[in-house]
Amino acid sequence: MSFSLAIVGRPNVGKSTLFNRLVGRRLALVDDQPGVTRDLREGEARLGDLRFTVVDTAGLENETDESLPARMRRLTERAVDEADICLFLIDARAGILPDDEVFAEILRKRAKHVILAANKAEGSAADAGVIEAYSLGLDEPIRLSAEHGEGMNELYAALLPLSEGFEARAAAEAPEVEVTLSEEEAEAGEGDMRLPTRDKPLQIAVVGRPNAGKSTLVNAILGEERLLTGPEAGITRDAISVQMDWGGVPMRIFDTAGMRRRAKVQDKLEKLSVSDGIRAVKFAEVVVVLLDAAIPFETQDLKIADLAEREGRAVVVAVNKWDVENEKQDKLKWLREQFEHVLPQLRGAPLVTISARTGKGLDRLQAAIMQAYDVWNRRVPTAQLNRWLEGMVSRHPPPAPQGRRIKLRYMTQAKTRPPGFVVMCSHPDKLPESYSRYLVNGLREDFDMPGTPIRLTMRGQGDRNPYKGRKKKNAGALKKHLGKLQSKKD
Repeated sequence: MSFSLAIVGRPNVGKSTLFNRLVGRRLALVDDQPGVTRDLREGEARLGDLRFTVVDTAGLENETDESLPARMRRLTERAVDEADICLFLIDARAGILPDDEVFAEILRKRAKHVILAANKAEGSAADAGVIEAYSLGLDEPIRLSAEHGEGMNELYAALLPLSEGFEARAAAEAPEVEVTLSEEEAEAGEGDMRLPTRDKPLQIAVVGRPNAGKSTLVNAILGEERLLTGPEAGITRDAISVQMDWGGVPMRIFDTAGMRRRAKVQDKLEKLSVSDGIRAVKFAEVVVVLLDAAIPFETQDLKIADLAEREGRAVVVAVNKWDVENEKQDKLKWLREQFEHVLPQLRGAPLVTISARTGKGLDRLQAAIMQAYDVWNRRVPTAQLNRWLEGMVSRHPPPAPQGRRIKLRYMTQAKTRPPGFVVMCSHPDKLPESYSRYLVNGLREDFDMPGTPIRLTMRGQGDRNPYKGRKKKNAGALKKHLGKLQSKKD
């Protein structure tokens, strides 16, 4: 998704109807009475060849107290701040109301890009309202009918020039992952690793449970109090990125909101914050999972680390608040044992102890991040891999299901970031998962790839045989002919 579009406006102007039209499904409730939508709802929208995220918001109410309409308004304002483009919807049949003028002023100050659209504009009864919309000073309004699908071409024309800039931004910020190696690069193995530059800095996401000290850690790295911190849990609500040189290496660090268990996340604002943190993990190259030394390895910590592994990112585990720990040696030994036990898929990943408050251990954390990044880019020559595979097979041959031995013929590295390997073999569908784990663990130990995700694919060579599955033509006729010749001889 190249950009996000938030649909905002007064209650009952047709926001949810337009949302359903763009996503192609009835995801949002629609009714004639105002105020049906209270929460923010996201969907994957499609308009022509444009693909983007559309956000349905609650109707903007001119309230500022602690009432439900005021809380809904604050949630909508948050969506306005975060969205790349705001689509301001008015009711063409009702015309411009005082609240429309108030909200137009808010959008002028807070939104990055605003598109004005007059909904319910089918027929001549809406002409006066469309003309009146010019008074808002938000350029020419688009005539829409969300219910009947009119005006979608005009909306596409308004979004297209803006989308091109956002696609370039998304391409520039997206990390280079699953990099395919050519045959020459795979044969050679070790190559030039892409070093971080100011244009393409090393992207790091700091994730963890609430109050683990993520914002304090980022402030300590920056050397200034740029991010809001405090003893209260849940202060950070957005995935905030800051760029800097750390140890001479250009880096972009994402400070994310704390991630709690899904059952405990009831507040709608927190749900948005958690999803924002997950997006930060996908935009990172190295993920720092920050633990609290007092209560490490909670279930949510393990899920966060597992998410980073499944996304194929390099992982570093940092244990914060180490300055208040008394039995440091015994605790460190216990932490390493627990880490190996509860996260075997990240066996050998760097585990460092730090104190974000005092700044102690930050040099070790920076070294661990660079080590994890180096392993994430690791390449192994094909010849070396095949010698290694031969030794692994002779030491522990693969099983023989139904008496048919599985042969591992050839191995090569197909990808980096993270390392991905392909093994050509017979009957790949019958090779048990335990044998794949045996090979992955061997790759970690023998080629010094601790902690990084490793992708191992078993591929059969049967698909290369063009005659596989084809029957011999006229085999029955030939058999009958041979049988007749035999009978004549007899």
